[in-house]
Amino acid sequence: MKRHRLHAFLQEKRNQMIVYLLRHGASREDAEDIVQDSMLKGFLYLDSIDPDKFSAWLFKVAINRYFDMCRRKNRQVHLSIDSITLPASECGPELSYIRQETREEIQSTLGGLSDLSKRLLILKYDLHLSYKEIGVMLELKPETVKTYLYRARKQFEAHYRRENDHDG
Repeated sequence: MKRHRLHAFLQEKRNQMIVYLLRHGASREDAEDIVQDSMLKGFLYLDSIDPDKFSAWLFKVAINRYFDMCRRKNRQVHLSIDSITLPASECGPELSYIRQETREEIQSTLGGLSDLSKRLLILKYDLHLSYKEIGVMLELKPETVKTYLYRARKQFEAHYRRENDHDG
């Protein structure tokens, strides 16, 4: 039973890390390679990692590896918001067009935010991590995460309204 829970936990973290890297612009292949390397490193250092911080440690290793890869390839990091799409069978062409336009607006708005704000918003609202998990990952107190997230939401909202004022 313990083995099954560990496998489920690792599979969930693997999937979350891949989604996180994809949102930062990694290709599927790069994301899978980075996550595999990060998990291997996690197992090698398992005895020296606080069990309560293992998940955050894995995320930190994965994102740092991705940023290093981008620097080596002289590639810019960008965020992707593909998670708000519905399968084509669930929406007609008009709704599909509106969703695509909304994705582009969200992408543009995120591009105007600070890196910390982008990361916080993705970790909380795309990956549904807790304040504690985000805090461990970013080396912030959970209360600080909550405050920064509030500011990031307000910053996103203001940017979005300014960039997408279709009436004015």
